[in-house]
Amino acid sequence: MATTGKAKERMPVLFIGHGNPMNALERNEYTRAWERIAADLPRPRAILAVSAHWYTPGARVTAEERPRTIHDFGGFPRQLYEVQYPAAGSPELARLVSDLLAPTPVVLDDRWGLDHGTWSVLVHMFPTADVPVVQLGIDETLTPEEHWDLAVRLRPLRQEGVLIFGSGDVVHNLHTYAWGGHPVEPYDWALRFEQVIRTAIDEDDLETVVGYEELGRDAALAAPTPDHFLPLVYVLAQGGREEPVAYPVEGFDGGSVSMLGVRIG
Repeated sequence: MATTGKAKERMPVLFIGHGNPMNALERNEYTRAWERIAADLPRPRAILAVSAHWYTPGARVTAEERPRTIHDFGGFPRQLYEVQYPAAGSPELARLVSDLLAPTPVVLDDRWGLDHGTWSVLVHMFPTADVPVVQLGIDETLTPEEHWDLAVRLRPLRQEGVLIFGSGDVVHNLHTYAWGGHPVEPYDWALRFEQVIRTAIDEDDLETVVGYEELGRDAALAAPTPDHFLPLVYVLAQGGREEPVAYPVEGFDGGSVSMLGVRIG
């Protein structure tokens, strides 16, 4: 998968609000939208996933031939723990990612695997698990601006048929989430924050997105920790000003988790 320098069609990039892990088992408006998104994509050679659930000190990338399926949650039905997503890894892509991110040192990790931020969506997008998947860890020691600077180095992957896939949630506050299973209306602050981010994306005001922590009380409630928001930064860093932006998934779960999806290209 070494870069050739030859001009090719750029692979679109995706951010998906993955929401509740139970989406892995369910067919609902969100999972059906994920299926439609995959059907509309060019066939990727491989997937580089940036999941909210690998938030770790330092830069890391999975380098296993056969990454394990990680069930990184608790308190869910047994059936969810039995889900396996047996996609191949790609040590070749892992090395290419490491090269692109130089001079930042990147650990080629053989212990992590695929967490539910990745596989709970991919089981619907690519249910036969026939596309190799590599995960890139989110370095918890970096600022959002530093994450942007790191992410732009990954842009050549789009020319190589690699789908860069961010999985998180634009709004993610589990302390205010309605766990009872009954539908609730989204909080006003959640709606306002998501709309500010959407408007910033539409207006190519990416400084506002990257600087989301400065957006006051709404931001503090909507993104109380960076892990679920930063995958969006990685995705937006891949886009060009001339490329179309679409929102193929919309909605809120539990009042405080945005299911918004963003496609560039």
